[in-house]
Amino acid sequence: MPLAGTASTPSEPEGVRVLENELALVARRTWRGLQAADVDTAVDAGMLAAAIEAGDGVAHPSDGVRRLDASGSARAAAVDVAAAAAVIQRQGLPPDAARPVDWNGFGVVIPVLAGSPGTGASVCTALLADVLQLAHRNVLVIDPADPSRSGLAIAARSNGPWLTKPHPQVHIRFSWRARALVARLETALPIIAPGMVPPPRFWLPQGPRPEVTVVDLGHDPWRVAAHPMLGAGAWLRRGTPTPLPVLVVRPSRPSLLHAEQVLARLDHWVATGAVSPPVQLVVMGAKRWPTGVAGAAGRRMCALLESAVFVPHDPELAAAGITAAVTPLRLRQAITPLLSRWGLLPHTARGWQGTKERP
Repeated sequence: MPLAGTASTPSEPEGVRVLENELALVARRTWRGLQAADVDTAVDAGMLAAAIEAGDGVAHPSDGVRRLDASGSARAAAVDVAAAAAVIQRQGLPPDAARPVDWNGFGVVIPVLAGSPGTGASVCTALLADVLQLAHRNVLVIDPADPSRSGLAIAARSNGPWLTKPHPQVHIRFSWRARALVARLETALPIIAPGMVPPPRFWLPQGPRPEVTVVDLGHDPWRVAAHPMLGAGAWLRRGTPTPLPVLVVRPSRPSLLHAEQVLARLDHWVATGAVSPPVQLVVMGAKRWPTGVAGAAGRRMCALLESAVFVPHDPELAAAGITAAVTPLRLRQAITPLLSRWGLLPHTARGWQGTKERP
């Protein structure tokens, strides 16, 4: 049914669609093979730029409405995001989704996937890294999140001087968290398209190779599970040695229900042999399941319940988030048996758990 009245300005629905189509067109011109997800994000960047410009402008004299249109800033924002994604993805698109990845340069890869929003995937990432680094293992922590949404933004005491630049506007900065090396995504662009996240090979540091690489995938699990071939989801790809994905949830029925849906999305990619399924469940903020919660687990989640690791709540960490300080001892002790079971802790470090060493 047509809309009542006329659509004479881009601020009305039909006009907005015209603007979106125009921005999508300029985005696709950057590269014929640009992924649909990157085109959509480029459009989002252009729309945001148009809204900012309209908000700073003067209301239309006839009706008081501030117009959105494909101004120079809107076009430029869409082109910048699309061009960055195009350049980066042309350097790392997998030739075959089912071909295993050679992960040997990264050691054992542990992707940390959130089952629902706000589960504490970044906290889990920091705990795993701290246990390993205090056991004198060479650890690389990878943070591919949009910088403004990162849970590891201040995980290092200061920003390191080492940069990898897969694109002039997209950088990877390497900083130290004690003995662990933290690699974080940086950009001056307003929005991160999936294709702007550099492929894994760009995250490999110079110097000694890591023995373990822990990747924080908590920032957007719903999109990652839908299309793990593009962007941060690449860290879930099947390869050698086999990655050990961790699924993080809260001790609540909604969190388990959300996590079941994430696993359902991921199922299709697991079936193709393209990605590795989560092998470990970590429950943040509890010592055991609250009454009635575990019963909400679906078929896929039930397979992970028996071996679930529980990390207790810490009020100071919950309030401050991850900083450069070492994570609390009792939380590290909770996660240590998992790493021991995987054979990632050297025998000489068995007595380290009581240390108060700080990064």
